[in-house]
Amino acid sequence: MSIGESVKRVDAYEKVTGRAKYTDDLCPKNALIAKVLHSTIANGWVKQMDCSEALKVPGVIKIVTCFDVPNYPFPTAGHPWSTDPKHQDVADRLLLNQRVRYYGDDIAAVIAVDEVAASRALEKIQVTYEILPPILHTDAPLTTDTVPLHEAYPDNILAHSDFEIGNYEESCTEEGLIWFEDHFDTQMVQHCHIEPATSFAYEENHRVIVVSSTQIPHIMRRIISQALGLPFGEIRVIKPYIGGGFGNKQDVLYEPLNAFLCTQAGGKCVKLELSREETFHCTRTRHAISFKLKTGVRPDGQIVTRYMEACSNQGAYTSHGHAIVSNAITGFRHIYQQEKAVKADAYTVFTNLPCGGAMRGYGIPQMTFACESHMQDIALKLGLDPIAFRLKNVLQLGYKDPFLGITCHSYGLQECIAKGRTYIDWDKKCKTYANQTGPIRRGVGMAIFSYKTGVYPISLETASARLILNQDGSVQLQMGATEIGQGADTVFSQMAAETIGLTLDHVHIISQQDTDITPFDTGAYASRQTYVSGMAVKETATLFKEKLLDYASYFLKLPAANLDLIENTIVHQATKEVLITLEALALEAFYNLDYCQHITAEKTVQCKNNTISFGACFAEIEVDLPLAKIKVLDIINVHDSGILINPQLATAQVHGGMSMGLGYGLSEHMLFDAKGKPLNPNLLDYKLPTSMDTPDLATDFVETIDPSGPYGNKSLGEPPAIPVAPALRNALLQATSIAINQLPLNPHILFEKFQAAGLV
Repeated sequence: MSIGESVKRVDAYEKVTGRAKYTDDLCPKNALIAKVLHSTIANGWVKQMDCSEALKVPGVIKIVTCFDVPNYPFPTAGHPWSTDPKHQDVADRLLLNQRVRYYGDDIAAVIAVDEVAASRALEKIQVTYEILPPILHTDAPLTTDTVPLHEAYPDNILAHSDFEIGNYEESCTEEGLIWFEDHFDTQMVQHCHIEPATSFAYEENHRVIVVSSTQIPHIMRRIISQALGLPFGEIRVIKPYIGGGFGNKQDVLYEPLNAFLCTQAGGKCVKLELSREETFHCTRTRHAISFKLKTGVRPDGQIVTRYMEACSNQGAYTSHGHAIVSNAITGFRHIYQQEKAVKADAYTVFTNLPCGGAMRGYGIPQMTFACESHMQDIALKLGLDPIAFRLKNVLQLGYKDPFLGITCHSYGLQECIAKGRTYIDWDKKCKTYANQTGPIRRGVGMAIFSYKTGVYPISLETASARLILNQDGSVQLQMGATEIGQGADTVFSQMAAETIGLTLDHVHIISQQDTDITPFDTGAYASRQTYVSGMAVKETATLFKEKLLDYASYFLKLPAANLDLIENTIVHQATKEVLITLEALALEAFYNLDYCQHITAEKTVQCKNNTISFGACFAEIEVDLPLAKIKVLDIINVHDSGILINPQLATAQVHGGMSMGLGYGLSEHMLFDAKGKPLNPNLLDYKLPTSMDTPDLATDFVETIDPSGPYGNKSLGEPPAIPVAPALRNALLQATSIAINQLPLNPHILFEKFQAAGLV
């Protein structure tokens, strides 16, 4: 009735007409303005701060420095909390910092009546530093004079983890193996969501209220509690419509500082909105990760043994920390199988660069670039068809992770590859583009991927939903899960309508999350909400329908088992005869003098399952050798994400992810000078693809029924961004016979490679 239909987004009209209210739209016009003073060194200490001239600026209310804030270290990652200390994030942040760990670290804040006064005051604050040499690379040598970024990590290594399945050392002794070793580097990039990080905070009835553009309102409440030393109940977080996040807003960014500043201003409303430049280097980034791979293969293409070493540049603070690269090496074992053994080591290293955090794909885009490039190289060096080589070694239905228990419950990868192969005309173009000469060349490339759904069993997976009957027979649906532009509110509404037996116009979802009102949910991340929060919707809707039919049984004097609810009417289960409209029944439920019942339902689920989605990307490119420029001629992503709740929204998700993948593969790269100062923290110098750079994006799906999903569905939000970069790299390899093992594939990097190969 609703599942599987491309219904119109429930928030479409509000957003298209501009009526949707975002954080800045809700901020009172008389709010005080806060601005943050950022360090102008990358490593060292703030020794002294003179605010005397700044305080003379008209309109300045107060200046808070790093010497004034409470000493409550707190974490910032939007991970589910746990009473088990092993599942708690590293608490290494303070509201403002005396110890400077990157260029742009937060060292003071000004509260003023307007932005002009706050900005002028920042310019007049005099700071005295003790400067240390910046550490910008994970392999930077440590000497006896090196001061660690964090005392708890004297070697600057946040964490190391590893795994081994089978006996790797023994597997390496097999005679006749052909060995392949490669090194790959991925770059730091930024999320570039349209709406910058923004919030405002005020006090009301001895409580702090924070309104924020966030993916994780309930987690934010807990972190503000930790940062300010206040009880949970004294904090309220409200999340309005949000203008994009892509993982950056899965961190608690400046909201704890904003909350503290409002308490320093007598509880008055204080707004703290970052500029685009601040959003670039003072929030979070995608980690730059380096990989070493070693694979032993038989001459027939059978993979016998594999090894990966991954080293992640964490930047200055922990944020999501080691979870990113740990997820990367977990994903390494979730795409290919080997006959004997697989082993991996992962390291996360602190440096004096902006902090790495969550970004769409959570370490898997980096790993997939390395892994899929490596697999392409192996196939070509063995003289094997790259697709046949992959199909010989890919993961199969029923795979169960030996450590996590994550199981491949449904599997459409082979069909995804077949669809992409046909679309791009792979076989014909591989022959056509072989052995090219001349300055303009073409190539086709492909890459596959897998991605799990949610964070179980690594972290807690829980969600709740609430349904309330209205007097006209419609329902209100309240979710703690957040709409961040991906269409979650629409698919939740479709789920509720389908399960209860309503038409979609009878479901009114409340998009705003408010920790005082909405049920608990950990938020939007890990491609989890349609899967985990969808379970909560289904269970709540099932209970709600039972209550409706129980009341109908009372009113109609018929057994509930003989009744059903179809398209807003109570019908006889066997004959489908209409017995009463839901609107009429609702009026009785509210106002019947004999038996009045306010019908509501709320359920909590704790998800203890996970599953794997799959897909493939095929790309055709044209490369201009003298200009060292790639033009994408055609590209398709084919996804197995289980049953599609809303095909149109699914297509939109894939288009957005592919666009991010194009930028990641071809142009985006955060750059820094030798002192750690950002060189391109703006949308002019940071080369984000525009509509002129983006070809038509083709999408297709293979719909499998995943038995673990509430409606046969599994992850889709993050996977579209994963396979694009390696598909482009492999197309370039076919066009030029040059294997480039670093991102992005921009003209600067390409020209050096082409020149070294004698192509220009």
